[in-house]
Amino acid sequence: MKKGRLLIYFGGLVLISMVCGSWGFLVHRTVGQLAIYELPGKLRPFFFKNEEYVVRNAPRPDQRRNVDSTEATKHFIDFEIYGDSAAWKMPRNWEQAVAKYSKDSLLKYGYLPYLIMMVKDSLTTAFRNKSADSILFYATDLGHYIGDAHVPLHTSVNYDGQLTNQKGLHSLWESMIPELGLDNYQLSSKHKARYLDHPEEQIWATLQHSFSLLHDVFAQEKEASKNFVDSTKYRVQMRRGREVKTYSPEFANAYNKLLGSSINDQLIASADLIADFIYTAWLDAGSPKLDVALSKKEKKQCKRELKSFKKNELIRDSMLLVKKIVFTD
Repeated sequence: MKKGRLLIYFGGLVLISMVCGSWGFLVHRTVGQLAIYELPGKLRPFFFKNEEYVVRNAPRPDQRRNVDSTEATKHFIDFEIYGDSAAWKMPRNWEQAVAKYSKDSLLKYGYLPYLIMMVKDSLTTAFRNKSADSILFYATDLGHYIGDAHVPLHTSVNYDGQLTNQKGLHSLWESMIPELGLDNYQLSSKHKARYLDHPEEQIWATLQHSFSLLHDVFAQEKEASKNFVDSTKYRVQMRRGREVKTYSPEFANAYNKLLGSSINDQLIASADLIADFIYTAWLDAGSPKLDVALSKKEKKQCKRELKSFKKNELIRDSMLLVKKIVFTD
């Protein structure tokens, strides 16, 4: 989430949102689990052994914003601020970006792609040192930031539709719609983690794609609105003694129908790239052998989950942890 933004929780989903939170907490946790299944056999056991840690802590960078004033702008990059076609023209290197825009500007208007590379370097060092705690910490944080890079509204100064009379759009896109539709999502992928020769180029390509989705994010909300009046488009509910105006679930479903599979597609792309980055960091560290051994029971469970993942049956088989465990954030 961005700039200390207040999440808007939606009627009928208040309890779910309080538990799952913001790509949304639900999606960050989901993609963290899916990415584990895409890792190679030599790396997967370590992360499967710590699967609940990865899933539980996937939202941690968002939570950290409550105590760390420097955290907020790590989650986004407002491309419009950096000039025309900035997503394609900005330097890929942090030092060059600082020289061109100044560090203060980057810290103010977001530096997500540069931050991702910094965390990737920290993960590589952790792998090299074979420090299990550090590996888990940086891999989980890295997964969160890569997930954020797949949210179109994390690439725009109009991050909540506040400049186009579409306030609340951020939470609608990244939280409410996945919460409503996750049971019907495709939560499988044929992708296998691959080594990235130039990971910085991949993250920039990801952000370029996310930025290109912005047109539909805004336009389809306006299109869906044509079939609603305020009383059906919004709900007003009391939250902590205050009236809060939110999108209705009926509108969310209509909007999602116009968006097609784009949110689901971004979810899967997040998991795919998280796996690629973890694998790349491991190889860059020299492919260290991690001292972890799965019990017979754990090996059997890992095979079950992997099979369920490939068949898109994690939810049906009660193996998606975010649907199985109540996380009290």
